[in-house]
Order: sequence, then structure tokens, then C-alpha cells
Amino acid sequence: MKTPKNPEDKVLDSLLRPKTWSDFIGQEKIKYSLKIMLDSAKKRQASCDHILFYGPSGVGKTTLAHLIAQELSGKMTRTSGPAIKKIGDMAALLTNLEDNEILFIDEIHRLNKQIEEVLYPAMESSRLNLMIGKGVSARNIELNLPRFTLVAATTRPSLLSSPLRNRFGSINHLDFYEDKEIKQIIRRSAEILKIRLDEKAVEVLAKASRATPRVANRILKRTWDLAIVRELPEITRAMAEESLKILNIDEFGLEWGDRKLLELIVKKYRGGPVGIQTISAALNEEKDTIEQVFEPYLLKIGFLERTNRGRVATKSALERFG
Repeated sequence: MKTPKNPEDKVLDSLLRPKTWSDFIGQEKIKYSLKIMLDSAKKRQASCDHILFYGPSGVGKTTLAHLIAQELSGKMTRTSGPAIKKIGDMAALLTNLEDNEILFIDEIHRLNKQIEEVLYPAMESSRLNLMIGKGVSARNIELNLPRFTLVAATTRPSLLSSPLRNRFGSINHLDFYEDKEIKQIIRRSAEILKIRLDEKAVEVLAKASRATPRVANRILKRTWDLAIVRELPEITRAMAEESLKILNIDEFGLEWGDRKLLELIVKKYRGGPVGIQTISAALNEEKDTIEQVFEPYLLKIGFLERTNRGRVATKSALERFG
């Protein structure tokens, strides 16, 4: 589950966030496609089509939104689906935008459907339709909005309605990263933070990073903490391995929750299938946490399968946890 970040971590995260397209490692096809789209919009002196990013947490959706804003106007208003609680909240966001500004909505799948419908004319023709008053005195007013680009992110694309999804001119799936890309990200972050680490340490940290840049940076920072406390000038393989033990992360990047989930399926249910509600109750975890935090990586590394009858542990998981 998500835990609040301390102020220093927020500063470091901002420091490590790529500031240019060349700084952004990975997702090469998406970057290439976006740059063509953005260059075209600038040459036409028009607003860019609306953009949707979907994929696992921590793979660069927010960072790409920042780069798009920087490329177009330098202005971005950031919010999230759960933060927009009523139609008035959405209306306030839209009417306060400046010309060519980016509106970034994270977790857009969590928008209330009535609020979502306010976006339709805004996305299509920069108009805002509002119903003022109630009953027989109710009347519809229409406001013109500045040109803007909606950049949205979600980990649950299947929960988006078709009318909303169809209004995006660019839909992009951000996937997990290759091992070599995670190693590049670790080296880049270490250079920015002025951390010395040997190549064996890079390999250990990369393998445990769940193919996710955010995780790679998190465990690098925690390993750096250990080096500072020990007053050692360099992160070695042994120190990286010790740091992972302290963090309760194994060499595959599995954390406590991942292991408990697999042990439950393997040992209590003989490998499955097991329904998601049963797993949720047994682990005392929200269904969304299991589906969004634990399962994507377990599916990627081949320890878990989803079937019509429930979750099933693979042969690799049975061998490791049986």
C-alpha cells in the first residue's frame, strides 16, 4: 500500500525526475510518437489532441505529462480522479485553465460518471455546459473555454467508459522496463545524487526493482542511506544485498505482500484457482491493492496466472513456495 513520503524524499524525487526527452529512459516508441504529435501541434499553432497513458504504477505516466507540458506551454494543472468530487470542482478546473495549458488528471478511471460527462464538450470543442438552478427555473448555460490538452493517466483502462476513451487522440500503453533500462536509470540517479556504486551493485538493485523506475530509485535511496550510516564511500554488491534484506525484498523484487499472496495460493489452496475476494479477505488487503500493486509484477515474472476460475500459481511459484 502507498505510504506518505517525507519531505526529503519528495525533493529527491523531483531531482531525479527527467527534465528532457533525452533524460527519459525507455518507452522509446511512445516518446517518438508523442514528439511527432507535439511538433505537428506547434507547427500548426494549434492545441494538441488529448492524450491517455495507461499501465502499471511507477513507469513514467506523470513524468511524460510534465514533459508534454514543458514542450507545449510550460503550464500544467495537476489533479486526480478522486480529488474531483463534484461537477463544480471540474468546472472550476476547466475555467481556470490558461490558453494551451495541460490539464493532467491521474487515476481518471475514478471520476464520477456525471462529472466525466462535463469533460465531453470540453474535450471536443472547448465548451463547458452547466445546468444552473433546479426544477422549472433550471437553465443551461454554455461557456467557452481556452484551448487546452487533457493528459490523463490510469492503471485501470478497462474501467474507462467508451465515450471518454474515444475522445482521446492518442492512447499509449506504458509497460514494465527492460533490465538494461532499469540499470541505466539507476546509474543516472546515482550520478545525480553523487552516489558511487559498483556494477555488481547495479545488477543486484536492478533485478530487485520490479522492472519499475520508481521502485529502482526508492531502493537506491534506501541503500544510499545504509552507506551513509556505515560511513562507506561506495555501494558494493554486498551492501546492496544487505539493504534488500533490511527492506524485506528478495532477489526477484518480491516484497512481503507478494510472498504472502503466493504462499496463500500455494500452501493453503494447493496452487489454486482462488477467487480474488477470497485472497482479499485472507490477506486483509483491498481488492484494488491486490490487482494494481501485487498482481501486475507477479504476472510479468511468471509466478501467477489469471483464469476464469481465479488466480493460479505457476510451476515456478510452486517450486519456490511449495
